[in-house]
Amino acid sequence: MKRSRGTTRLSRRRLLQTGALFGVSGIAGCLGGGNGGTGNGEQETTERPTLGDSDAPVTVAVYEDFACPHCRTFNEDVTPQLVSEYVEPGDVAYEHYDFPIPVDETVSWQAPQAARSVMKQAGSETFFEYSELLFANQGSLGMETYVDLAAEVGVDGDVVESAVSEGRYRQTVETDRDNGIDRGVGGTPTVFVNGENPAPDGRLGYSGIVQAIESQL
Repeated sequence: MKRSRGTTRLSRRRLLQTGALFGVSGIAGCLGGGNGGTGNGEQETTERPTLGDSDAPVTVAVYEDFACPHCRTFNEDVTPQLVSEYVEPGDVAYEHYDFPIPVDETVSWQAPQAARSVMKQAGSETFFEYSELLFANQGSLGMETYVDLAAEVGVDGDVVESAVSEGRYRQTVETDRDNGIDRGVGGTPTVFVNGENPAPDGRLGYSGIVQAIESQL
Protein backbone atom coordinates (compact mmCIF):
# COMPACT_ATOMS: atom_id res chain seq x y z
CA MET A 1 0.00 0.00 0.00
CA LYS A 2 1.54 3.25 -1.11
CA ARG A 3 1.46 6.05 1.43
CA SER A 4 1.98 9.76 0.86
CA ARG A 5 4.63 11.48 2.91
CA GLY A 6 6.15 14.87 3.11
CA THR A 7 5.54 18.13 4.91
CA THR A 8 5.53 21.53 3.26
CA ARG A 9 8.06 23.86 4.83
CA LEU A 10 7.12 27.47 4.23
CA SER A 11 9.07 30.65 4.84
CA ARG A 12 7.56 33.02 7.41
CA ARG A 13 6.58 35.38 4.57
CA ARG A 14 4.86 32.52 2.74
CA LEU A 15 3.03 31.62 5.93
CA LEU A 16 1.57 35.10 6.20
CA GLN A 17 0.70 35.14 2.52
CA THR A 18 -1.07 31.80 2.87
CA GLY A 19 -3.17 33.26 5.69
CA ALA A 20 -4.06 36.21 3.48
CA LEU A 21 -5.35 33.88 0.78
CA PHE A 22 -8.02 32.66 3.17
CA GLY A 23 -8.94 36.16 4.33
CA VAL A 24 -7.95 38.18 7.36
CA SER A 25 -9.46 35.74 9.83
CA GLY A 26 -8.10 32.62 8.14
CA ILE A 27 -10.06 29.45 7.43
CA ALA A 28 -12.99 28.05 9.34
CA GLY A 29 -12.40 24.81 11.19
CA CYS A 30 -14.56 21.72 11.62
CA LEU A 31 -17.30 22.47 14.12
CA GLY A 32 -17.87 20.39 17.21
CA GLY A 33 -20.64 18.24 18.62
CA GLY A 34 -21.10 14.59 19.44
CA ASN A 35 -20.65 12.47 22.53
CA GLY A 36 -17.34 11.08 23.72
CA GLY A 37 -18.80 7.89 25.08
CA THR A 38 -17.10 5.69 27.67
CA GLY A 39 -13.92 3.67 27.29
CA ASN A 40 -14.06 -0.02 28.16
CA GLY A 41 -11.36 -2.39 29.28
CA GLU A 42 -7.89 -1.69 30.59
CA GLN A 43 -6.84 1.91 30.04
CA GLU A 44 -3.40 3.42 29.52
CA THR A 45 -2.16 7.00 29.47
CA THR A 46 0.72 8.87 27.88
CA GLU A 47 2.47 12.11 28.61
CA ARG A 48 1.38 15.19 26.68
CA PRO A 49 2.67 14.92 23.09
CA THR A 50 5.08 17.85 22.92
CA LEU A 51 7.76 19.16 20.61
CA GLY A 52 10.39 21.56 21.90
CA ASP A 53 11.74 22.71 25.23
CA SER A 54 9.22 22.43 28.05
CA ASP A 55 10.81 25.58 29.53
CA ALA A 56 10.24 27.61 26.35
CA PRO A 57 8.72 31.06 27.00
CA VAL A 58 5.70 30.31 24.79
CA THR A 59 3.43 27.27 24.72
CA VAL A 60 1.29 26.63 21.65
CA ALA A 61 -1.50 24.13 22.33
CA VAL A 62 -3.37 22.77 19.30
CA TYR A 63 -6.66 20.82 19.47
CA GLU A 64 -7.17 18.57 16.45
CA ASP A 65 -9.33 15.79 15.02
CA PHE A 66 -7.40 13.46 12.70
CA ALA A 67 -10.46 13.17 10.45
CA CYS A 68 -10.86 16.96 10.09
CA PRO A 69 -9.73 18.31 6.68
CA HIS A 70 -8.97 21.72 8.16
CA CYS A 71 -6.63 20.04 10.65
CA ARG A 72 -4.87 18.36 7.75
CA THR A 73 -4.37 21.75 6.08
CA PHE A 74 -3.06 23.18 9.35
CA ASN A 75 -0.71 20.22 9.81
CA GLU A 76 0.66 20.50 6.29
CA ASP A 77 0.91 24.28 5.93
CA VAL A 78 1.31 25.77 9.41
CA THR A 79 2.76 23.24 11.85
CA PRO A 80 6.05 22.72 9.95
CA GLN A 81 6.65 26.47 9.85
CA LEU A 82 5.92 26.90 13.54
CA VAL A 83 8.33 24.07 14.31
CA SER A 84 11.05 25.49 12.06
CA GLU A 85 10.70 29.12 13.09
CA TYR A 86 9.85 28.81 16.78
CA VAL A 87 10.11 25.28 18.21
CA GLU A 88 13.57 24.37 16.95
CA PRO A 89 15.12 27.68 18.13
CA GLY A 90 13.67 27.05 21.61
CA ASP A 91 11.02 29.78 21.66
CA VAL A 92 7.93 27.54 21.63
CA ALA A 93 6.80 24.29 23.19
CA TYR A 94 4.22 22.80 20.80
CA GLU A 95 1.55 20.64 22.45
CA HIS A 96 -0.98 18.32 20.78
CA TYR A 97 -4.46 17.80 22.23
CA ASP A 98 -7.00 15.39 20.80
CA PHE A 99 -10.45 16.79 20.14
CA PRO A 100 -12.70 14.28 18.35
CA ILE A 101 -15.60 16.40 17.12
CA PRO A 102 -16.19 13.72 15.84
CA VAL A 103 -15.89 14.32 12.10
CA ASP A 104 -16.07 10.54 11.71
CA GLU A 105 -17.59 8.44 14.48
CA THR A 106 -14.94 5.74 14.07
CA VAL A 107 -11.78 7.40 12.75
CA SER A 108 -11.99 10.44 15.02
CA TRP A 109 -11.69 8.14 18.04
CA GLN A 110 -9.47 5.38 16.66
CA ALA A 111 -6.74 7.46 14.99
CA PRO A 112 -5.72 9.37 18.13
CA GLN A 113 -5.53 6.09 20.04
CA ALA A 114 -3.24 4.68 17.36
CA ALA A 115 -1.06 7.78 17.70
CA ARG A 116 -0.97 7.46 21.48
CA SER A 117 0.12 3.85 21.15
CA VAL A 118 2.95 4.99 18.89
CA MET A 119 3.95 7.60 21.46
CA LYS A 120 3.92 5.01 24.24
CA GLN A 121 6.36 2.94 22.22
CA ALA A 122 8.64 5.64 20.83
CA GLY A 123 8.01 9.08 22.36
CA SER A 124 6.81 12.49 21.24
CA GLU A 125 8.94 12.99 18.13
CA THR A 126 7.70 9.72 16.65
CA PHE A 127 4.16 10.62 17.69
CA PHE A 128 4.34 13.77 15.58
CA GLU A 129 5.92 11.90 12.68
CA TYR A 130 3.09 9.38 12.83
CA SER A 131 0.51 12.16 13.14
CA GLU A 132 1.87 13.74 9.98
CA LEU A 133 1.34 10.45 8.17
CA LEU A 134 -2.18 10.09 9.55
CA PHE A 135 -3.10 13.48 8.12
CA ALA A 136 -1.35 12.74 4.82
CA ASN A 137 -3.40 9.54 4.50
CA GLN A 138 -6.61 11.00 5.89
CA GLY A 139 -8.76 9.56 3.11
CA SER A 140 -7.81 5.95 3.90
CA LEU A 141 -7.67 5.87 7.69
CA GLY A 142 -8.61 2.56 9.26
CA MET A 143 -6.94 -0.33 11.04
CA GLU A 144 -4.85 -1.44 8.07
CA THR A 145 -3.51 2.09 7.63
CA TYR A 146 -2.75 2.52 11.34
CA VAL A 147 -0.68 -0.68 11.27
CA ASP A 148 1.08 0.12 7.99
CA LEU A 149 2.03 3.62 9.13
CA ALA A 150 3.31 2.27 12.44
CA ALA A 151 5.82 0.20 10.49
CA GLU A 152 6.88 3.31 8.59
CA VAL A 153 7.89 5.04 11.83
CA GLY A 154 9.54 1.91 13.23
CA VAL A 155 7.08 0.81 15.90
CA ASP A 156 5.19 -2.44 16.43
CA GLY A 157 1.99 -2.36 14.39
CA ASP A 158 0.52 -5.30 16.31
CA VAL A 159 0.72 -3.25 19.51
CA VAL A 160 -1.00 -0.36 17.78
CA GLU A 161 -3.72 -2.65 16.44
CA SER A 162 -4.46 -4.17 19.84
CA ALA A 163 -4.48 -0.73 21.50
CA VAL A 164 -7.03 0.55 19.01
CA SER A 165 -9.14 -2.61 19.07
CA GLU A 166 -9.29 -2.59 22.86
CA GLY A 167 -9.86 1.17 23.14
CA ARG A 168 -6.82 1.34 25.38
CA TYR A 169 -6.42 5.13 25.11
CA ARG A 170 -10.09 6.04 24.78
CA GLN A 171 -10.26 7.69 28.19
CA THR A 172 -7.06 9.63 27.49
CA VAL A 173 -8.62 11.02 24.32
CA GLU A 174 -11.87 11.76 26.14
CA THR A 175 -9.93 13.65 28.81
CA ASP A 176 -8.33 15.83 26.15
CA ARG A 177 -11.73 16.49 24.61
CA ASP A 178 -13.21 17.41 27.99
CA ASN A 179 -10.23 19.70 28.58
CA GLY A 180 -10.93 21.42 25.27
CA ILE A 181 -14.63 21.84 26.05
CA ASP A 182 -13.68 23.42 29.38
CA ARG A 183 -11.47 25.88 27.46
CA GLY A 184 -14.24 26.76 25.05
CA VAL A 185 -13.09 24.70 22.06
CA GLY A 186 -15.97 24.28 19.63
CA GLY A 187 -14.17 23.18 16.48
CA THR A 188 -10.84 22.09 15.07
CA PRO A 189 -8.14 23.11 14.73
CA THR A 190 -8.18 25.44 17.74
CA VAL A 191 -4.94 27.04 18.91
CA PHE A 192 -4.00 28.53 22.28
CA VAL A 193 -0.87 30.64 22.72
CA ASN A 194 0.17 30.78 26.37
CA GLY A 195 -3.40 29.91 27.29
CA GLU A 196 -5.06 32.50 25.06
CA ASN A 197 -7.02 31.77 21.89
CA PRO A 198 -5.93 34.25 19.17
CA ALA A 199 -9.06 33.41 17.16
CA PRO A 200 -11.98 33.43 19.62
CA ASP A 201 -14.41 33.99 16.74
CA GLY A 202 -13.72 30.42 15.64
CA ARG A 203 -11.78 31.33 12.50
CA LEU A 204 -8.13 30.41 12.51
CA GLY A 205 -5.85 33.22 11.33
CA TYR A 206 -2.37 32.04 10.44
CA SER A 207 -0.84 35.45 10.85
CA GLY A 208 -2.68 35.83 14.16
CA ILE A 209 -0.86 32.80 15.57
CA VAL A 210 2.50 34.29 14.62
CA GLN A 211 1.53 37.66 16.07
CA ALA A 212 0.38 36.03 19.30
CA ILE A 213 3.70 34.18 19.62
CA GLU A 214 5.76 37.27 18.84
CA SER A 215 3.86 39.27 21.46
CA GLN A 216 5.09 36.82 24.10
CA LEU A 217 8.76 36.87 23.13
